[in-house]
Amino acid sequence: MLVALSDTHAREGTHLEGRTAAAVDRADLVVHAGDFVTEAVLDAFEARCDLRGVSGNNDDPAVRERLGTETVVEWEGLRLVVVHGHAHSETGLSMLGRQAGVDLVVVGHSHRPAFRDGVVPTLNPGSHAQPRWYRPAHAELEWDDREGLARGTLVEPGGEVFERFTVEPRQTDG
Repeated sequence: MLVALSDTHAREGTHLEGRTAAAVDRADLVVHAGDFVTEAVLDAFEARCDLRGVSGNNDDPAVRERLGTETVVEWEGLRLVVVHGHAHSETGLSMLGRQAGVDLVVVGHSHRPAFRDGVVPTLNPGSHAQPRWYRPAHAELEWDDREGLARGTLVEPGGEVFERFTVEPRQTDG
């Protein structure tokens, strides 16, 4: 399973609880779309799980020194690009996805959990710890070998699944 998180906005610890904590502990890979805020939070995630993350606009200099602003991740049959999103418009995210040749763009910043299908689908897992005026959330993706695609859900820490989606590998010419 792949778990997507973003916008922890903490000074220490991961602030994981409930289903979010259980999903992170079960995950083969966790991607985090930035705004850990401090190096102590980044360290706590790295100690807990196999993490691929990027820095966000609220991350301190120590986090920015360790993480780039963009990373491409290969998981099962998919390629993902992860960015925080504060420097991207919706069109810019789509262009980034096409230029990177990925199947999914994972983005944070807004704290609003959502999946948008498109030429290159976009997933914002929301914020599990600081949801602001949105519901707290994370995303879970499971690879379906039979269908050759990923089945995803947006889930609250309390366990409520509130959106389901699928992501298919892009067809490449060749």
